[in-house]
Amino acid sequence: MKKYRDEVEDDIDPDAPKMRPPRIAVVGRPNVGKSTLFNRLAGKKLAIVDDTPGVTRDVREAKSKIRGHEMTLLDTAGYENAKGDKLEARMRAGTEAAVMGADLVLFVYDARAGVTALDRIFAQFVRKSGKPVVLVANKVESSAADVGVTEGYSLGMGDPVEVAAEHNLGFVDLDDVIEMALREIDLTEPEEMDFSEAPVRIAIIGRPNAGKSTLINTMIGKDRLLVGPEAGVTRDSITIDHIWQGRRVQFHDTAGIRKKARVHEKLEVMSVSDTIRALRFAQVVIMLMDATSPFDKQDLQLASLVEREGRAMVIGVTKWDLVENKSELSKALREMAGRLLPQFGGVPVVTFSGLTGKSVDKLLPAIERIHNDWSAKIKTSELNDWLIEKVARHPPPAVAGRRIKPKYISQTKTRPPTFVLKCSRAEKLPESYRRYLVNGLREDFGLPGIPIRMIVKADENPYDNIKRIKGREPLGEKKR
Repeated sequence: MKKYRDEVEDDIDPDAPKMRPPRIAVVGRPNVGKSTLFNRLAGKKLAIVDDTPGVTRDVREAKSKIRGHEMTLLDTAGYENAKGDKLEARMRAGTEAAVMGADLVLFVYDARAGVTALDRIFAQFVRKSGKPVVLVANKVESSAADVGVTEGYSLGMGDPVEVAAEHNLGFVDLDDVIEMALREIDLTEPEEMDFSEAPVRIAIIGRPNAGKSTLINTMIGKDRLLVGPEAGVTRDSITIDHIWQGRRVQFHDTAGIRKKARVHEKLEVMSVSDTIRALRFAQVVIMLMDATSPFDKQDLQLASLVEREGRAMVIGVTKWDLVENKSELSKALREMAGRLLPQFGGVPVVTFSGLTGKSVDKLLPAIERIHNDWSAKIKTSELNDWLIEKVARHPPPAVAGRRIKPKYISQTKTRPPTFVLKCSRAEKLPESYRRYLVNGLREDFGLPGIPIRMIVKADENPYDNIKRIKGREPLGEKKR
């Protein structure tokens, strides 16, 4: 059996099964410092951290390395002794599922508070799971934790490893213990996913309770994300790798964004910041709207945010099963999209039911098509032939009696497509004419639904920098 160990490149058997990265779940009751520990092990601030108990609700995954070994870390919700349909009970179910799917469990408790009754209840569940466990006594930065560290032995999980995650103390010892524990775990199961293929990164954004988490659960075919009737269930932006209709994708579930004037609480501010970070990391954005109240003012503000970040966008209209006159509303939605979102001219509008899954499969073709357009590169020769035709058909207006002459255009980057237009008197080119050219590019080269950048620059005159001196030829010229 192949174990988790250091290996020399030359000693690796090419026929041996490939080891997959181990999955390590960080678990414990609320407010013991799990997310802080998770961020330290991940090497960056991914999970939202606050003194308020119960900040983490969904299981969050992150790729990391310990001593050069790749692994997947799982941050989990604080374990609550709750049952039924309450939010805390659903959070508990997610944590228990993370434990059962992990290769190693880091059981974290607060050494300053000592071992509590809830610690003992959760420890019993973890022991019964049969998973290898490392007991972590957190918050040991002062002597006040000495008694709590000793109490940790009563949990029946071995010697506590003392750390202070907030102060970055004790991680050398913790890395040692994790490495030793992983040596005894069989990791030769085949990978479920080919990570050599670059994924399409898809962020799902929208107002609170629009059905973002429900949609992702439907697309991946399991209840991976916490859902419920409560608005604002999702706080962290959760990343999920998945093979969707044969294509590797990364879904980014995000917290719902309310109107800025209503966002006051510290936790909600952090959630919104996390959503914006996910948006910047994504390539394609699904702007999710509720079919019963589409194109709300907040939806338009979110679309402006997507345009500002330069991301390709697909409008997803969910809860379509609740609509009676579907053909009439479908036509109205496309009309509103063209009128209210001119910066995304021709944006795809896909209608479906996220709950039942009906027509959800129509999303991927729209996403792939718009992702290709977002990455499009147009030849300079084709662009300049196009520019000559557009200017001949509709020349720029004269300003102060002098004409503006567009002379040259080229594409300087993709994702989003960015063009540089050289023309005389560039600073006088009206914004309306720039929009005319942008809309022409979108229509003539087939670039619907993506933001297009156009930078207007002055045409360089080679004589601008030549200083003429009275009675002499211009500098740089020679008499013949």
